Amino acid sequence: MKTNNININELVDQAKFTPFHWGVLIWCLLVIIFDGYDLVIYGVALPLLMKEWGLSPVEAGLLASTALFGMMFGAMSFGTLSDKLGRKKTIMMCVAIFSGFTFLGSFAANPIQFGILRFLAGLGIGGVMPNVVALMTEYAPKRIRSTLVAIMFSGYAIGGMASALLGSFLVADYGWKIMFYIAGVPLLVLPLLWKFLPESLMFLTQKGETAQVASIVNKIDPSIQANAQTQFGLNEKTAGDEAPLKALFQQNRTFSTLMFWVAFFMCLLMVYALGSWLPKLMLQAGYSLGASLLFLFALNIGGMIGAIGGGVLADKFHLKPVLTIMFAVGAIALILLGFKSPQAVLYTLIAIAGAATIGSQILLYTFVAQFYPAAVRSTGMGWASGIGRIGAIVGPVLTGALLTFELPHQMNFLAIAIPGFIAALAIFLVNLKASVDAKHTPTAETADQPATTTAPTYSNQS
Repeated sequence: MKTNNININELVDQAKFTPFHWGVLIWCLLVIIFDGYDLVIYGVALPLLMKEWGLSPVEAGLLASTALFGMMFGAMSFGTLSDKLGRKKTIMMCVAIFSGFTFLGSFAANPIQFGILRFLAGLGIGGVMPNVVALMTEYAPKRIRSTLVAIMFSGYAIGGMASALLGSFLVADYGWKIMFYIAGVPLLVLPLLWKFLPESLMFLTQKGETAQVASIVNKIDPSIQANAQTQFGLNEKTAGDEAPLKALFQQNRTFSTLMFWVAFFMCLLMVYALGSWLPKLMLQAGYSLGASLLFLFALNIGGMIGAIGGGVLADKFHLKPVLTIMFAVGAIALILLGFKSPQAVLYTLIAIAGAATIGSQILLYTFVAQFYPAAVRSTGMGWASGIGRIGAIVGPVLTGALLTFELPHQMNFLAIAIPGFIAALAIFLVNLKASVDAKHTPTAETADQPATTTAPTYSNQS
């Protein structure tokens, strides 16, 4: 049996979860783990760095922000580059950048050199994220797509925990530099990534790489027996999307693009405000230091549960209502944190806040990835993530300034909750009709495009 015409979108959407999909998930998860390790490594080394270089808290904070600025520019630039160069090459470039420059950070002689190297490492840390999400999205079967991306993103927490755990064992005996030496390990994995990580199937289809597409299609569904003579096509319109950044504001996407940017900004503002100041806020409310640190742990556990649970719900319903409700409920939980409650209730409220901030951040990437067509997917995620990084930089600064006013405890949490309501409204206003998912059903407009089939997904002829 030979297959003459294959619709790539429908093939991926309807595919069974195979060993090939496991491979994509594991390699993407590994990259995210490396990324998470490199992001958290500064916090592990911070106490020793402050002591060695005599840094004040303000100077240490400014040094931390260098990586965040790098992440902002990296997300924007490498997201756009990926839509031209391909996901695989861009991911490998980003891994080489963040691993290489983090490794070189161990040789920094002063804070200025260290800050420059952290900025350069940040370019790779921020740049890899939208590309890994795009690649996973483009291979995940539709029925479990949001769940798979959320599971993959849990690698950030794994990488962060690995960094903290290794630090607790190694730093006391070997100094802070050992953590940065370990960060060079991903450089050794690059040859394996080149061999085993597949390029985006949709990107290859757009570029007319028929032989590579056929090889990957046969791994997704061995019964198809595609070959170099097979015609491959996409349901997605590509006309007008040749300039990725401009395309974010075309085909009725302008308003939704802006709403995604607002949601990312507000979400990351909350994530970094809580991550930086939650223990301090709870100390001011009269809780012990030990309890305050446990609250931070509960926040992150809630984030992981929220991301995976929200992904499962999104696969049953849709990301738009799930995210809207999560942001709104999270904002309410933050407001309630301002009032005295039993400890069990407090931990529950903090976990809900974690789900609505850390968890929603992960699901936001998934929503953006599913909203834009493959031709501009990484650009869409990169710019949304880059705008979000501005919120990540602003959040801790604004919260710190807020604390100087010595407002009532309830007002502090109310101020952090307001961005949650704004994010909920922004997601509610996203126009799903402009989403690529709404265009996956073949129409008269797409039917006359070359190499695009109508249902069924592929046709067999003997």
